[in-house]
Amino acid sequence: MDFNIASILALDGLTNGAIYALLALATVLLFAVTRVIFIPQGEFVAFGALTLALLQTGKVPGTVWFLLILAGAAAVSDVWNGVRHGHGGARIAKAVLRTLAYPVAVSLFAIWAAPRGLPLLAQAALTLALVTPFGTLIYRLAYESLADATVLVLLIVSVGVHFALVGLGLYFFGAEGFRNPSFWDERFTVGPLSLTGQTLIIFCASVALIVMLRLFFDRTLYGKALLATAVNRLGARLMGISSVTAGRLSFTMAAFIGALSGLLIGPTTTVFYDSGFLIGLKGFVAAVFAGLSSYPLALVGALGVGLLESFGSFWASAFKEVIVFGSILPVLMWRSLRDPHTEEH
Repeated sequence: MDFNIASILALDGLTNGAIYALLALATVLLFAVTRVIFIPQGEFVAFGALTLALLQTGKVPGTVWFLLILAGAAAVSDVWNGVRHGHGGARIAKAVLRTLAYPVAVSLFAIWAAPRGLPLLAQAALTLALVTPFGTLIYRLAYESLADATVLVLLIVSVGVHFALVGLGLYFFGAEGFRNPSFWDERFTVGPLSLTGQTLIIFCASVALIVMLRLFFDRTLYGKALLATAVNRLGARLMGISSVTAGRLSFTMAAFIGALSGLLIGPTTTVFYDSGFLIGLKGFVAAVFAGLSSYPLALVGALGVGLLESFGSFWASAFKEVIVFGSILPVLMWRSLRDPHTEEH
């Protein structure tokens, strides 16, 4: 291997690592705030890429119908909870309207806009608008009532949600794979490297989102509330911070990050209904490198996973996945020796 090949592999690894970094940050955020190890984070990636692909063909994406079904289920849950707690009809109707308003509005707009061939950036914005509400709805339906359960129970629920989303993804999107058009077709040559416009977009979007997340946590009231919940859930409750609202907001942010990652990765690879699992799992590996607690270490771990995958595919392409996922073992062993297990109370 000479310097030119190493440079190309490093660029490819850093490009993939930028995507894994976003998913790792979302995984750390969800675990810190809700204690949920969210296995299906990659499904948001697949939904984002496939939704944009179907909009490109002029078809109404299955995301629309899936979103309406989830919103309807959440509305039924609102009615049931309202009746069980003896709420008045007006209060129940207000809760149902609040649940259905956004999903119905964005779905109707998507049905109107799909056959009209909107510009690529408009379709990308519509994709984000369609996929982002999935986070809140999935949290409400699968996790909210189990918010105080153990981490093991929440992990088992995550596995169930993953299988459900993969199966529903096959039903709503089909088995065909799609590759989206690039957002920028320019090419730049820097020494031995050939940079595409899409690669630059991936780096810029990832850096911009990381900076925005930092500003969100440092400068906004909601961000500080999420940090407080992550540090001490009970203490945050005693200070009047709603753990329910924190959970919904964190899942919404995770869905947005996943959908954006799908838009970024769609032009670089063919995405199928189940492609998100491996992508999300590599983000999870990066999050484990950070102990599911540190955002900077998650970023470093994600770039390391990307580089390991890239160079591993060069030296032993048939075993690149084994190399990436096997790298988690020494990390887990080191953390086990460094932080002896204590009983959870």
